Amino acid sequence: MQFKVWAPFAKTVELQISAARVPMERQNNDWWLIEVADAGPGTDYWFRVDGSEPLPDPRSGWQPEGPLGSSRIVDQAAFRWTDEQWQARPLSSAVIYEIHIGTFTREGTFEAAIEKLPHLVDLGITYVEIMPVAEFKGARGWGYDGVDLYAPHHVYGGPAGLKRLVNACHEHGLGVILDVVYNHLGPSGNFLPRFGPYFSARHTTPWGPSLNFDGPYSDEVRRYFCDNALMWLRDYHFDGLRLDAIHAIVDTSAMTFLEQLATEVDELKAHLGRHLVVIAESDLNDPRVVRPWQMGGYDMDAQWSDDIHHSVHSVLTGEREGYYSDFGLIADLAVAMRRPYVYAGRHSTFRQRRHGRPPTGLRGSSFVAFLQNHDQLGNRARGDRICHLVSPDRAKIGAALVLLSPFVPLLFQGEEWSVSSPFQYFVDFADEPDLARAVREGRREEFALFGWNPDDVPDPNAIETFQRSKLNWSEASVDEHAGMLRWYQDLIRLRSKYNGLTDGRLEVVNTYFDEDEQWLVIERGPITIACNFAADRRGMRVECVPLGRLVLASKNGVSVDGNLLSLPADSVAVFAPDEG
Repeated sequence: MQFKVWAPFAKTVELQISAARVPMERQNNDWWLIEVADAGPGTDYWFRVDGSEPLPDPRSGWQPEGPLGSSRIVDQAAFRWTDEQWQARPLSSAVIYEIHIGTFTREGTFEAAIEKLPHLVDLGITYVEIMPVAEFKGARGWGYDGVDLYAPHHVYGGPAGLKRLVNACHEHGLGVILDVVYNHLGPSGNFLPRFGPYFSARHTTPWGPSLNFDGPYSDEVRRYFCDNALMWLRDYHFDGLRLDAIHAIVDTSAMTFLEQLATEVDELKAHLGRHLVVIAESDLNDPRVVRPWQMGGYDMDAQWSDDIHHSVHSVLTGEREGYYSDFGLIADLAVAMRRPYVYAGRHSTFRQRRHGRPPTGLRGSSFVAFLQNHDQLGNRARGDRICHLVSPDRAKIGAALVLLSPFVPLLFQGEEWSVSSPFQYFVDFADEPDLARAVREGRREEFALFGWNPDDVPDPNAIETFQRSKLNWSEASVDEHAGMLRWYQDLIRLRSKYNGLTDGRLEVVNTYFDEDEQWLVIERGPITIACNFAADRRGMRVECVPLGRLVLASKNGVSVDGNLLSLPADSVAVFAPDEG
Protein backbone atom coordinates (compact mmCIF):
# COMPACT_ATOMS: atom_id res chain seq x y z
CA MET A 1 0.00 0.00 0.00
CA GLN A 2 1.37 3.43 -0.97
CA PHE A 3 0.84 6.38 1.37
CA LYS A 4 1.42 9.91 0.11
CA VAL A 5 0.79 13.46 1.25
CA TRP A 6 1.52 16.94 -0.10
CA ALA A 7 3.63 19.00 2.32
CA PRO A 8 5.85 21.46 0.37
CA PHE A 9 7.38 23.27 3.36
CA ALA A 10 7.97 20.26 5.61
CA LYS A 11 11.49 19.15 6.51
CA THR A 12 10.32 15.71 7.61
CA VAL A 13 7.09 13.73 7.33
CA GLU A 14 6.46 10.44 9.11
CA LEU A 15 3.74 7.85 8.69
CA GLN A 16 2.42 6.43 11.96
CA ILE A 17 0.63 3.07 12.03
CA SER A 18 -0.15 1.92 15.58
CA ALA A 19 2.98 2.84 17.56
CA ALA A 20 5.35 2.58 14.59
CA ARG A 21 6.65 5.80 13.02
CA VAL A 22 8.23 5.45 9.59
CA PRO A 23 10.02 8.30 7.73
CA MET A 24 8.55 9.16 4.33
CA GLU A 25 10.57 10.11 1.26
CA ARG A 26 10.25 13.52 -0.36
CA GLN A 27 9.61 13.63 -4.11
CA ASN A 28 10.56 16.46 -6.49
CA ASN A 29 6.95 17.65 -6.64
CA ASP A 30 6.73 18.27 -2.86
CA TRP A 31 4.80 15.06 -2.24
CA TRP A 32 6.00 12.60 0.39
CA LEU A 33 5.66 8.85 -0.28
CA ILE A 34 6.18 5.49 1.38
CA GLU A 35 5.20 1.89 0.57
CA VAL A 36 3.94 -0.33 3.40
CA ALA A 37 3.47 -3.90 2.22
CA ASP A 38 1.18 -5.17 4.98
CA ALA A 39 -1.17 -2.14 5.10
CA GLY A 40 -4.55 -2.31 3.39
CA PRO A 41 -8.25 -1.54 3.77
CA GLY A 42 -9.14 -1.07 7.41
CA THR A 43 -5.64 0.09 8.42
CA ASP A 44 -5.64 3.16 10.69
CA TYR A 45 -2.83 5.68 10.26
CA TRP A 46 -1.61 9.23 10.90
CA PHE A 47 0.96 11.64 9.52
CA ARG A 48 3.46 13.63 11.56
CA VAL A 49 4.86 16.80 9.98
CA ASP A 50 8.20 18.05 11.36
CA GLY A 51 7.71 16.02 14.52
CA SER A 52 4.15 17.24 15.13
CA GLU A 53 1.43 15.40 16.99
CA PRO A 54 -0.38 12.79 14.87
CA LEU A 55 -2.47 14.43 12.14
CA PRO A 56 -5.18 12.87 9.95
CA ASP A 57 -4.60 12.52 6.22
CA PRO A 58 -5.92 15.58 4.30
CA ARG A 59 -7.36 13.10 1.78
CA SER A 60 -8.60 10.62 4.35
CA GLY A 61 -11.45 8.51 3.00
CA TRP A 62 -12.79 7.69 6.45
CA GLN A 63 -12.51 9.24 9.91
CA PRO A 64 -14.25 6.62 12.06
CA GLU A 65 -13.71 8.65 15.24
CA GLY A 66 -14.21 12.09 13.74
CA PRO A 67 -11.74 14.75 12.56
CA LEU A 68 -9.50 14.43 15.62
CA GLY A 69 -9.07 10.68 15.23
CA SER A 70 -6.96 8.51 12.97
CA SER A 71 -7.56 8.05 9.25
CA ARG A 72 -8.64 4.67 7.90
CA ILE A 73 -7.93 3.17 4.48
CA VAL A 74 -11.06 2.56 2.40
CA ASP A 75 -11.28 0.12 -0.48
CA GLN A 76 -13.44 2.14 -2.86
CA ALA A 77 -13.78 -0.84 -5.21
CA ALA A 78 -15.19 -3.20 -2.58
CA PHE A 79 -18.81 -2.03 -2.67
CA ARG A 80 -21.07 -3.99 -5.03
CA TRP A 81 -23.07 -1.50 -7.04
CA THR A 82 -26.27 -2.52 -8.83
CA ASP A 83 -26.74 0.66 -10.89
CA GLU A 84 -24.71 -0.24 -13.99
CA GLN A 85 -27.57 0.76 -16.32
CA TRP A 86 -28.55 3.86 -14.37
CA GLN A 87 -28.86 7.20 -16.16
CA ALA A 88 -30.12 10.33 -14.43
CA ARG A 89 -32.80 12.46 -16.04
CA PRO A 90 -31.93 15.74 -17.76
CA LEU A 91 -31.85 18.63 -15.34
CA SER A 92 -34.48 20.41 -17.43
CA SER A 93 -37.07 17.84 -16.32
CA ALA A 94 -35.92 17.64 -12.71
CA VAL A 95 -37.79 18.18 -9.46
CA ILE A 96 -35.16 18.34 -6.70
CA TYR A 97 -35.71 17.48 -3.03
CA GLU A 98 -33.14 18.77 -0.52
CA ILE A 99 -32.48 16.72 2.61
CA HIS A 100 -30.29 16.96 5.71
CA ILE A 101 -29.30 13.45 6.73
CA GLY A 102 -29.26 14.15 10.48
CA THR A 103 -32.82 15.50 10.62
CA PHE A 104 -34.49 13.75 7.67
CA THR A 105 -35.24 10.73 9.86
CA ARG A 106 -35.40 10.04 13.59
CA GLU A 107 -32.21 7.93 13.36
CA GLY A 108 -30.35 10.51 11.29
CA THR A 109 -28.34 8.04 9.18
CA PHE A 110 -27.78 7.18 5.54
CA GLU A 111 -29.41 3.80 6.14
CA ALA A 112 -32.54 5.27 7.67
CA ALA A 113 -32.95 7.70 4.77
CA ILE A 114 -33.33 4.73 2.39
CA GLU A 115 -36.63 3.83 4.07
CA LYS A 116 -38.12 7.19 3.03
CA LEU A 117 -37.27 6.97 -0.67
CA PRO A 118 -40.65 5.48 -1.68
CA HIS A 119 -42.29 8.64 -0.30
CA LEU A 120 -40.15 10.77 -2.62
CA VAL A 121 -41.02 8.57 -5.60
CA ASP A 122 -44.74 8.86 -4.85
CA LEU A 123 -44.34 12.62 -4.55
CA GLY A 124 -42.81 12.80 -8.04
CA ILE A 125 -39.25 13.76 -7.11
CA THR A 126 -36.51 13.02 -9.65
CA TYR A 127 -33.36 14.17 -7.78
CA VAL A 128 -32.40 14.02 -4.11
CA GLU A 129 -29.98 16.76 -3.05
CA ILE A 130 -28.05 15.88 0.10
CA MET A 131 -26.66 18.65 2.29
CA PRO A 132 -22.88 18.34 2.92
CA VAL A 133 -21.74 15.06 4.46
CA ALA A 134 -17.96 15.62 4.61
CA GLU A 135 -16.59 14.91 8.09
CA PHE A 136 -17.12 17.76 10.55
CA LYS A 137 -16.55 18.27 14.27
CA GLY A 138 -19.17 16.79 16.59
CA ALA A 139 -22.20 14.58 16.19
CA ARG A 140 -24.54 17.17 14.66
CA GLY A 141 -24.30 20.13 12.29
CA TRP A 142 -25.47 21.41 8.94
CA GLY A 143 -22.31 20.10 7.25
CA TYR A 144 -20.97 23.43 5.99
CA ASP A 145 -18.17 23.27 8.56
CA GLY A 146 -16.58 20.17 7.04
CA VAL A 147 -12.85 19.66 7.56
CA ASP A 148 -12.12 16.20 6.09
CA LEU A 149 -13.61 16.69 2.65
CA TYR A 150 -12.96 13.15 1.37
CA ALA A 151 -14.55 11.35 4.34
CA PRO A 152 -18.35 10.87 4.70
CA HIS A 153 -19.44 11.80 8.22
CA HIS A 154 -18.93 8.85 10.57
CA VAL A 155 -22.12 9.52 12.58
CA TYR A 156 -24.23 9.24 9.42
CA GLY A 157 -22.78 5.86 8.48
CA GLY A 158 -19.43 6.47 6.82
CA PRO A 159 -18.42 5.48 3.26
CA ALA A 160 -20.37 2.21 3.09
CA GLY A 161 -23.56 3.80 4.35
CA LEU A 162 -23.37 6.64 1.83
CA LYS A 163 -22.82 4.21 -1.06
CA ARG A 164 -25.83 2.16 0.02
CA LEU A 165 -27.98 5.31 0.03
CA VAL A 166 -26.85 6.44 -3.44
CA ASN A 167 -27.31 2.93 -4.83
CA ALA A 168 -30.79 2.73 -3.31
CA CYS A 169 -31.73 6.10 -4.80
CA HIS A 170 -30.78 4.82 -8.24
CA GLU A 171 -32.79 1.63 -7.67
CA HIS A 172 -35.79 3.87 -6.96
CA GLY A 173 -35.20 5.94 -10.10
CA LEU A 174 -33.84 8.95 -8.20
CA GLY A 175 -30.76 10.92 -9.19
CA VAL A 176 -28.54 12.17 -6.34
CA ILE A 177 -26.79 15.53 -5.99
CA LEU A 178 -24.27 16.23 -3.22
CA ASP A 179 -23.81 19.67 -1.70
CA VAL A 180 -20.07 20.43 -1.41
CA VAL A 181 -18.29 23.37 0.21
CA TYR A 182 -15.24 24.71 -1.61
CA ASN A 183 -15.22 28.26 -0.19
CA HIS A 184 -14.04 27.57 3.38
CA LEU A 185 -13.45 24.85 5.95
CA GLY A 186 -14.83 24.55 9.46
CA PRO A 187 -13.32 26.27 12.51
CA SER A 188 -12.54 23.08 14.43
CA GLY A 189 -10.50 20.08 13.31
CA ASN A 190 -9.08 21.80 10.21
CA PHE A 191 -5.49 20.61 9.88
CA LEU A 192 -4.89 21.55 6.22
CA PRO A 193 -2.65 24.56 7.12
CA ARG A 194 -0.33 22.16 8.97
CA PHE A 195 0.49 20.47 5.66
CA GLY A 196 0.72 23.30 3.14
CA PRO A 197 -0.52 26.68 1.84
CA TYR A 198 -4.14 25.68 1.33
CA PHE A 199 -5.19 29.16 2.51
CA SER A 200 -4.05 32.60 1.44
CA ALA A 201 -3.90 35.88 3.37
CA ARG A 202 -4.17 37.75 0.04
CA HIS A 203 -7.97 37.52 0.20
CA THR A 204 -10.52 37.17 2.98
CA THR A 205 -13.98 35.64 3.23
CA PRO A 206 -16.70 35.86 5.92
CA TRP A 207 -15.02 32.84 7.49
CA GLY A 208 -11.44 34.15 7.48
CA PRO A 209 -8.58 33.73 4.96
CA SER A 210 -9.67 32.47 1.58
CA LEU A 211 -8.63 29.20 0.04
CA ASN A 212 -5.55 29.55 -2.15
CA PHE A 213 -6.94 29.19 -5.66
CA ASP A 214 -4.77 31.83 -7.34
CA GLY A 215 -1.52 32.28 -5.41
CA PRO A 216 1.80 30.42 -5.17
CA TYR A 217 1.33 26.64 -4.83
CA SER A 218 -2.32 26.98 -5.86
CA ASP A 219 -2.00 24.24 -8.52
CA GLU A 220 -1.99 21.56 -5.83
CA VAL A 221 -4.72 23.28 -3.84
CA ARG A 222 -6.93 23.24 -6.92
CA ARG A 223 -5.99 19.61 -7.48
CA TYR A 224 -7.16 18.80 -3.93
CA PHE A 225 -10.63 20.24 -4.54
CA CYS A 226 -11.04 19.03 -8.13
CA ASP A 227 -10.03 15.52 -7.11
CA ASN A 228 -12.55 15.71 -4.30
CA ALA A 229 -15.35 16.60 -6.73
CA LEU A 230 -14.36 13.80 -9.11
CA MET A 231 -14.21 11.30 -6.23
CA TRP A 232 -17.85 11.92 -5.25
CA LEU A 233 -19.00 11.49 -8.83
CA ARG A 234 -16.79 8.52 -9.70
CA ASP A 235 -16.45 6.50 -6.48
CA TYR A 236 -19.79 7.31 -4.85
CA HIS A 237 -21.82 7.46 -8.11
CA PHE A 238 -23.34 10.86 -7.41
CA ASP A 239 -25.11 12.37 -10.41
CA GLY A 240 -24.16 15.93 -9.63
CA LEU A 241 -22.74 18.46 -7.22
CA ARG A 242 -24.14 21.65 -5.76
CA LEU A 243 -21.34 24.14 -5.03
CA ASP A 244 -21.96 26.25 -1.94
CA ALA A 245 -21.66 30.06 -2.14
CA ILE A 246 -19.25 30.40 -5.05
CA HIS A 247 -19.40 34.20 -4.64
CA ALA A 248 -17.15 33.64 -1.60
CA ILE A 249 -14.47 31.94 -3.73
CA VAL A 250 -11.87 34.59 -4.51
CA ASP A 251 -9.89 33.76 -7.64
CA THR A 252 -8.20 36.27 -9.94
CA SER A 253 -6.76 33.65 -12.30
CA ALA A 254 -7.29 33.79 -16.05
CA MET A 255 -8.46 30.17 -15.86
CA THR A 256 -10.56 30.12 -12.70
CA PHE A 257 -10.88 27.18 -10.36
CA LEU A 258 -14.60 26.99 -11.11
CA GLU A 259 -13.98 26.74 -14.85
CA GLN A 260 -11.33 24.08 -14.25
CA LEU A 261 -13.73 22.11 -12.07
CA ALA A 262 -16.55 22.25 -14.63
CA THR A 263 -14.16 21.20 -17.40
CA GLU A 264 -12.88 18.20 -15.45
CA VAL A 265 -16.42 17.10 -14.59
CA ASP A 266 -17.25 17.26 -18.31
CA GLU A 267 -14.25 15.04 -19.03
CA LEU A 268 -15.37 12.54 -16.40
CA LYS A 269 -18.91 12.61 -17.81
CA ALA A 270 -17.60 11.67 -21.22
CA HIS A 271 -15.43 8.91 -19.76
CA LEU A 272 -18.21 7.39 -17.63
CA GLY A 273 -20.96 7.89 -20.21
CA ARG A 274 -23.31 9.26 -17.51
CA HIS A 275 -25.20 12.53 -17.15
CA LEU A 276 -23.42 14.65 -14.53
CA VAL A 277 -24.42 18.14 -13.45
CA VAL A 278 -22.81 20.95 -11.48
CA ILE A 279 -25.11 23.50 -9.83
CA ALA A 280 -23.73 26.63 -8.19
CA GLU A 281 -25.06 28.87 -5.44
CA SER A 282 -24.27 32.54 -6.07
CA ASP A 283 -25.93 35.79 -4.99
CA LEU A 284 -24.17 37.91 -7.62
CA ASN A 285 -26.94 37.63 -10.25
CA ASP A 286 -24.18 37.07 -12.78
CA PRO A 287 -25.14 35.00 -15.85
CA ARG A 288 -21.49 34.12 -16.40
CA VAL A 289 -22.01 31.42 -13.76
CA VAL A 290 -24.01 29.34 -16.25
CA ARG A 291 -22.64 30.60 -19.54
CA PRO A 292 -20.28 28.20 -21.38
CA TRP A 293 -16.56 28.78 -21.10
CA GLN A 294 -16.44 29.70 -24.78
CA MET A 295 -18.47 32.81 -23.86
CA GLY A 296 -16.34 33.67 -20.84
CA GLY A 297 -18.51 31.81 -18.35
CA TYR A 298 -17.92 29.25 -15.60
CA ASP A 299 -19.93 26.61 -17.50
CA MET A 300 -22.10 25.51 -14.57
CA ASP A 301 -25.23 23.58 -15.52
CA ALA A 302 -27.50 25.65 -13.29
CA GLN A 303 -27.53 28.23 -10.52
CA TRP A 304 -29.72 28.80 -7.46
CA SER A 305 -31.75 32.01 -7.77
CA ASP A 306 -32.47 33.85 -4.53
CA ASP A 307 -34.40 36.59 -6.32
CA ILE A 308 -37.19 34.14 -7.19
CA HIS A 309 -37.47 33.07 -3.56
CA HIS A 310 -37.36 36.61 -2.20
CA SER A 311 -40.04 37.77 -4.63
CA VAL A 312 -42.44 34.96 -3.72
CA HIS A 313 -41.69 35.05 0.02
CA SER A 314 -42.12 38.79 0.46
CA VAL A 315 -45.47 38.87 -1.39
CA LEU A 316 -46.80 35.92 0.60
CA THR A 317 -45.59 37.05 4.03
CA GLY A 318 -45.41 40.83 3.75
CA GLU A 319 -41.88 40.78 5.22
CA ARG A 320 -39.74 43.75 4.19
CA GLU A 321 -36.75 43.55 6.55
CA GLY A 322 -33.14 42.80 5.58
CA TYR A 323 -32.76 41.75 1.96
CA TYR A 324 -36.55 41.54 1.63
CA SER A 325 -36.52 45.34 1.57
CA ASP A 326 -35.69 45.05 -2.15
CA PHE A 327 -38.85 43.05 -2.81
CA GLY A 328 -42.52 42.89 -1.86
CA LEU A 329 -44.30 44.11 -4.99
CA ILE A 330 -46.28 41.85 -7.28
CA ALA A 331 -44.42 43.68 -10.05
CA ASP A 332 -41.19 42.10 -8.74
CA LEU A 333 -42.84 38.70 -8.64
CA ALA A 334 -44.05 39.15 -12.22
CA VAL A 335 -40.45 39.79 -13.28
CA ALA A 336 -39.20 36.75 -11.32
CA MET A 337 -41.64 34.45 -13.11
CA ARG A 338 -40.20 35.31 -16.51
CA ARG A 339 -36.59 36.15 -15.60
CA PRO A 340 -34.49 34.60 -12.79
CA TYR A 341 -32.90 37.91 -11.79
CA VAL A 342 -35.23 40.63 -10.58
CA TYR A 343 -32.10 42.71 -10.06
CA ALA A 344 -30.33 42.67 -13.41
CA GLY A 345 -28.53 46.01 -13.32
CA ARG A 346 -31.18 47.65 -11.16
CA HIS A 347 -30.37 49.69 -8.05
CA SER A 348 -30.68 47.67 -4.83
CA THR A 349 -31.76 49.57 -1.72
CA PHE A 350 -30.46 46.78 0.49
CA ARG A 351 -27.02 46.86 -1.14
CA GLN A 352 -27.01 50.60 -1.87
CA ARG A 353 -25.71 49.99 -5.39
CA ARG A 354 -26.68 48.50 -8.73
CA HIS A 355 -26.84 44.74 -8.66
CA GLY A 356 -26.72 42.00 -11.29
CA ARG A 357 -26.84 41.93 -15.05
CA PRO A 358 -29.45 40.59 -17.53
CA PRO A 359 -29.40 36.82 -18.14
CA THR A 360 -29.99 37.36 -21.85
CA GLY A 361 -30.41 34.24 -23.96
CA LEU A 362 -30.45 31.75 -21.08
CA ARG A 363 -33.13 29.14 -20.45
CA GLY A 364 -35.15 28.74 -17.29
CA SER A 365 -33.67 25.27 -16.80
CA SER A 366 -30.34 26.95 -16.02
CA PHE A 367 -31.79 28.22 -12.72
CA VAL A 368 -33.12 26.53 -9.60
CA ALA A 369 -36.17 28.03 -7.86
CA PHE A 370 -37.46 27.29 -4.37
CA LEU A 371 -40.06 28.37 -1.86
CA GLN A 372 -37.91 27.02 0.97
CA ASN A 373 -34.38 25.70 1.42
CA HIS A 374 -31.95 25.16 4.29
CA ASP A 375 -30.66 28.75 4.19
CA GLN A 376 -34.01 30.49 3.92
CA LEU A 377 -35.29 28.52 6.92
CA GLY A 378 -32.22 28.02 9.08
CA ASN A 379 -31.06 31.60 8.70
CA ARG A 380 -34.25 32.87 10.30
CA ALA A 381 -34.20 33.46 14.04
CA ARG A 382 -36.45 30.48 14.83
CA GLY A 383 -36.09 28.44 11.65
CA ASP A 384 -39.65 29.23 10.57
CA ARG A 385 -41.13 27.42 7.59
CA ILE A 386 -43.57 29.08 5.21
CA CYS A 387 -46.41 27.18 6.93
CA HIS A 388 -45.48 28.93 10.19
CA LEU A 389 -45.73 32.36 8.56
CA VAL A 390 -48.78 32.25 6.28
CA SER A 391 -52.08 30.43 5.92
CA PRO A 392 -52.26 27.09 4.09
CA ASP A 393 -54.04 28.90 1.25
CA ARG A 394 -51.14 31.28 0.70
CA ALA A 395 -48.59 28.47 1.10
CA LYS A 396 -50.38 26.64 -1.73
CA ILE A 397 -49.98 29.67 -3.98
CA GLY A 398 -46.25 29.73 -3.25
CA ALA A 399 -45.89 26.04 -4.05
CA ALA A 400 -47.71 26.51 -7.36
CA LEU A 401 -45.54 29.47 -8.36
CA VAL A 402 -42.34 27.46 -7.84
CA LEU A 403 -43.46 24.08 -9.16
CA LEU A 404 -45.13 25.54 -12.26
CA SER A 405 -42.38 28.06 -12.98
CA PRO A 406 -40.06 27.85 -16.02
CA PHE A 407 -37.19 27.05 -13.64
CA VAL A 408 -35.98 23.81 -12.03
CA PRO A 409 -38.00 23.49 -8.80
CA LEU A 410 -36.44 22.48 -5.49
CA LEU A 411 -38.33 21.44 -2.34
CA PHE A 412 -36.92 21.28 1.18
CA GLN A 413 -37.57 18.20 3.30
CA GLY A 414 -41.05 18.16 4.83
CA GLU A 415 -42.25 21.18 2.88
CA GLU A 416 -44.69 19.05 0.93
CA TRP A 417 -46.82 18.22 3.98
CA SER A 418 -46.32 21.52 5.87
CA VAL A 419 -44.34 19.74 8.56
CA SER A 420 -44.53 21.47 11.93
CA SER A 421 -40.82 20.96 12.66
CA PRO A 422 -38.71 24.10 12.14
CA PHE A 423 -35.24 23.89 10.65
CA GLN A 424 -32.86 25.69 12.96
CA TYR A 425 -29.10 26.18 12.93
CA PHE A 426 -27.27 23.65 15.11
CA VAL A 427 -23.67 22.69 15.88
CA ASP A 428 -21.86 20.49 18.39
CA PHE A 429 -19.03 22.47 19.98
CA ALA A 430 -19.79 21.45 23.58
CA ASP A 431 -16.11 20.78 24.31
CA GLU A 432 -15.07 24.18 22.91
CA PRO A 433 -17.00 26.75 24.97
CA ASP A 434 -15.30 29.79 23.42
CA LEU A 435 -16.21 28.66 19.92
CA ALA A 436 -19.75 27.74 20.99
CA ARG A 437 -20.15 31.22 22.53
CA ALA A 438 -18.82 32.93 19.40
CA VAL A 439 -21.28 31.03 17.18
CA ARG A 440 -24.20 31.79 19.49
CA GLU A 441 -23.42 35.51 19.72
CA GLY A 442 -22.67 35.78 16.00
CA ARG A 443 -26.08 34.38 15.13
CA ARG A 444 -27.82 36.89 17.37
CA GLU A 445 -25.92 39.82 15.90
CA GLU A 446 -26.67 38.65 12.35
CA PHE A 447 -30.41 38.60 12.97
CA ALA A 448 -30.51 42.18 14.26
CA LEU A 449 -30.59 43.27 10.60
CA PHE A 450 -34.03 41.69 10.26
CA GLY A 451 -35.36 43.21 13.46
CA TRP A 452 -35.71 39.84 15.14
CA ASN A 453 -35.43 39.62 18.92
CA PRO A 454 -32.05 38.08 19.88
CA ASP A 455 -33.81 36.23 22.70
CA ASP A 456 -35.79 34.32 20.05
CA VAL A 457 -32.63 32.78 18.61
CA PRO A 458 -32.17 29.23 19.92
CA ASP A 459 -28.75 28.19 21.14
CA PRO A 460 -27.09 26.44 18.15
CA ASN A 461 -25.10 24.22 20.52
CA ALA A 462 -28.11 22.93 22.47
CA ILE A 463 -29.08 19.40 21.51
CA GLU A 464 -32.72 20.46 21.75
CA THR A 465 -32.20 22.78 18.77
CA PHE A 466 -31.11 19.78 16.71
CA GLN A 467 -33.88 17.49 17.95
CA ARG A 468 -36.51 20.16 17.33
CA SER A 469 -35.45 20.24 13.67
CA LYS A 470 -36.08 16.54 12.98
CA LEU A 471 -39.00 15.84 10.66
CA ASN A 472 -42.23 14.61 12.21
CA TRP A 473 -43.16 11.99 9.63
CA SER A 474 -46.33 10.96 11.48
CA GLU A 475 -47.99 14.21 10.35
CA ALA A 476 -47.75 13.48 6.63
CA SER A 477 -50.92 11.38 6.49
CA VAL A 478 -53.23 13.35 8.78
CA ASP A 479 -55.54 16.37 8.56
CA GLU A 480 -54.34 19.48 6.73
CA HIS A 481 -50.85 17.97 6.32
CA ALA A 482 -52.24 15.23 4.08
CA GLY A 483 -54.15 17.85 2.10
CA MET A 484 -50.99 19.83 1.46
CA LEU A 485 -49.18 16.64 0.40
CA ARG A 486 -51.91 15.94 -2.17
CA TRP A 487 -51.56 19.52 -3.45
CA TYR A 488 -47.82 19.07 -4.01
CA GLN A 489 -48.39 15.71 -5.71
CA ASP A 490 -50.99 17.28 -8.00
CA LEU A 491 -48.67 20.16 -8.92
CA ILE A 492 -45.76 17.84 -9.73
CA ARG A 493 -47.99 15.56 -11.82
CA LEU A 494 -49.25 18.61 -13.68
CA ARG A 495 -45.69 19.74 -14.36
CA SER A 496 -44.77 16.38 -15.83
CA LYS A 497 -47.99 16.10 -17.86
CA TYR A 498 -47.82 19.29 -19.93
CA ASN A 499 -44.91 20.18 -22.19
CA GLY A 500 -45.62 23.84 -21.57
CA LEU A 501 -44.61 23.43 -17.92
CA THR A 502 -41.22 21.86 -18.67
CA ASP A 503 -40.46 24.25 -21.53
CA GLY A 504 -37.55 26.34 -20.27
CA ARG A 505 -37.88 29.06 -22.92
CA LEU A 506 -38.31 32.31 -21.01
CA GLU A 507 -39.33 34.24 -24.13
CA VAL A 508 -42.68 32.41 -24.20
CA VAL A 509 -43.55 33.44 -20.64
CA ASN A 510 -45.84 36.45 -20.20
CA THR A 511 -47.14 37.99 -16.99
CA TYR A 512 -50.00 40.39 -16.18
CA PHE A 513 -50.76 41.84 -12.77
CA ASP A 514 -52.59 44.49 -10.79
CA GLU A 515 -50.74 45.81 -7.75
CA ASP A 516 -53.85 47.38 -6.22
CA GLU A 517 -56.14 44.43 -6.82
CA GLN A 518 -53.38 41.97 -5.83
CA TRP A 519 -53.54 39.49 -8.68
CA LEU A 520 -51.03 37.94 -11.06
CA VAL A 521 -51.55 35.92 -14.25
CA ILE A 522 -48.72 33.92 -15.79
CA GLU A 523 -48.91 32.53 -19.31
CA ARG A 524 -46.51 29.72 -20.12
CA GLY A 525 -47.31 29.11 -23.73
CA PRO A 526 -50.71 27.39 -23.69
CA ILE A 527 -50.77 27.10 -19.86
CA THR A 528 -52.22 29.87 -17.70
CA ILE A 529 -51.59 30.19 -13.95
CA ALA A 530 -53.77 32.76 -12.16
CA CYS A 531 -53.07 33.89 -8.58
CA ASN A 532 -55.22 36.04 -6.30
CA PHE A 533 -53.22 37.34 -3.33
CA ALA A 534 -56.10 39.37 -1.89
CA ALA A 535 -56.55 38.06 1.64
CA ASP A 536 -60.02 39.53 2.17
CA ARG A 537 -63.31 38.24 0.79
CA ARG A 538 -62.94 39.98 -2.55
CA GLY A 539 -62.72 37.74 -5.52
CA MET A 540 -60.44 38.40 -8.45
CA ARG A 541 -62.17 39.33 -11.73
CA VAL A 542 -59.93 39.91 -14.70
CA GLU A 543 -60.11 39.61 -18.46
CA CYS A 544 -57.75 36.96 -19.84
CA VAL A 545 -56.95 35.39 -23.15
CA PRO A 546 -58.90 32.16 -23.85
CA LEU A 547 -58.06 29.96 -20.92
CA GLY A 548 -58.83 26.39 -21.98
CA ARG A 549 -60.14 24.19 -19.21
CA LEU A 550 -59.52 24.37 -15.47
CA VAL A 551 -57.11 21.56 -14.54
CA LEU A 552 -56.24 22.44 -10.94
CA ALA A 553 -57.38 24.95 -8.33
CA SER A 554 -56.48 25.44 -4.69
CA LYS A 555 -60.06 26.50 -3.84
CA ASN A 556 -63.57 25.95 -5.10
CA GLY A 557 -65.36 28.88 -6.67
CA VAL A 558 -63.28 29.45 -9.81
CA SER A 559 -65.45 30.54 -12.72
CA VAL A 560 -64.90 31.57 -16.32
CA ASP A 561 -67.43 33.53 -18.33
CA GLY A 562 -66.05 33.96 -21.83
CA ASN A 563 -62.67 35.52 -21.15
CA LEU A 564 -63.66 36.90 -17.74
CA LEU A 565 -61.98 34.96 -14.93
CA SER A 566 -63.18 35.01 -11.31
CA LEU A 567 -60.98 33.59 -8.57
CA PRO A 568 -61.57 33.37 -4.79
CA ALA A 569 -59.33 35.28 -2.39
CA ASP A 570 -55.96 33.68 -1.54
CA SER A 571 -56.12 31.08 -4.28
CA VAL A 572 -54.46 29.87 -7.46
CA ALA A 573 -55.90 28.14 -10.53
CA VAL A 574 -54.31 26.50 -13.55
CA PHE A 575 -55.80 26.27 -17.04
CA ALA A 576 -54.61 24.13 -19.94
CA PRO A 577 -55.77 23.32 -23.47
CA ASP A 578 -58.30 20.56 -23.95
CA GLU A 579 -56.57 17.20 -24.30
CA GLY A 580 -56.36 15.95 -27.87
